Amino acid sequence: MTTKTKSVHLAKRLDEVGFSDIVQIRNKVLELRAAGEPVHAFHGGEPFFETPETVKYAGLKALAENRTRYAPSSGIDPLRVAIAKKLQTKNHIDATTEDVIVTVGGAHALYVAFQAVLDPGDDVLLFSPYWTPIRDMITLAQARPVMVPTSTARRNGLTSALEHFSTPATRAIYYNTPQNPSGIVFSREEAEEVAAFAIKHNLVVIADEAYEDLVYEGEHVSIASLPGMAERTITAWTFSKTYAMTGWRAGYAVAKEPFMTGLRKLVLYSTNGVSTPTQWAALEAMALPESSIAARRDEYRRRRDLLVKGLNELGLECELPAGAFYAFPSVRKIDKDSRSVATQFLEKAHVGTIPGVVFGAQGEGHVRFSYAVSLETIHDGMEALRKMLS
Repeated sequence: MTTKTKSVHLAKRLDEVGFSDIVQIRNKVLELRAAGEPVHAFHGGEPFFETPETVKYAGLKALAENRTRYAPSSGIDPLRVAIAKKLQTKNHIDATTEDVIVTVGGAHALYVAFQAVLDPGDDVLLFSPYWTPIRDMITLAQARPVMVPTSTARRNGLTSALEHFSTPATRAIYYNTPQNPSGIVFSREEAEEVAAFAIKHNLVVIADEAYEDLVYEGEHVSIASLPGMAERTITAWTFSKTYAMTGWRAGYAVAKEPFMTGLRKLVLYSTNGVSTPTQWAALEAMALPESSIAARRDEYRRRRDLLVKGLNELGLECELPAGAFYAFPSVRKIDKDSRSVATQFLEKAHVGTIPGVVFGAQGEGHVRFSYAVSLETIHDGMEALRKMLS
């Protein structure tokens, strides 16, 4: 009798999940710099300023006071109370402390949200271009991402677009505003359209509001604040963008039952909560005045205007983004293949960008520039591109 040899292999659900192209580009930039080559880095997604001093000292104070033991896996009570208050006053979401869970950054909040609501074979509608990890997060939940072209949807109406791409298997909508990579900010009317569609078809909305404090035109509307939406929405936030706390890995999610029970289970068995000193630092960040956030936003606006002006002067047609800290110009005049253009920019001008195609097929023909950089980087980067293109 022949015994069949079993192979050692990864779980099959990982077959369709890749690594982020953004990370790969970051590695290429690091290689150039390690070789002594200067790079004008527009490829990143981190704030241009450092973590505020008071926040850093709060983390140090927590260490000095031995606040280093296990915290409740859902988060320390003072932080959850502060978040609930912020959700009520700033986002107009009817949330209690029990509706809040602290996560290891906004990405973790989104990951556990998808895992909590999706079953194998479910479909998720997402506006495209989209933040690259979202597709893989959905795929890892053994569900299928279904792309809704954002530009077409906004031109023809979000309701008709969602109806067109919806299937009998549609379970959820991923709703990101302000958007990465385009900087689009959905209006209140558009949020109401998405909400009405979700209610009509009994769908869950997974909302990503990482850039809520970086809106330059229009207003930020939390979709969970709309009538009938709090009970069908899981919203993810991060401390990374507003407070320059990318490396601290702190975020949070808000949801009602039955979703919160699922989120708690997933956080418990994936991380058992967030680093305790990090949570005390995050609590200090919550106490920073809105005026400091507004001042940073003005600095971003200045950078946005300078970069977009420079790109358009180079013939790289670029709309003024209404939010976030990215510009998404068309590069079709150079090559319709955005990977080729990003490679040329990096190799010939030492300008680091992200090819638009990594954000979905609807991003092809564009590259993403981050303007979360110094004014000097913007000046030098545009000059390097001018020399390359002349």
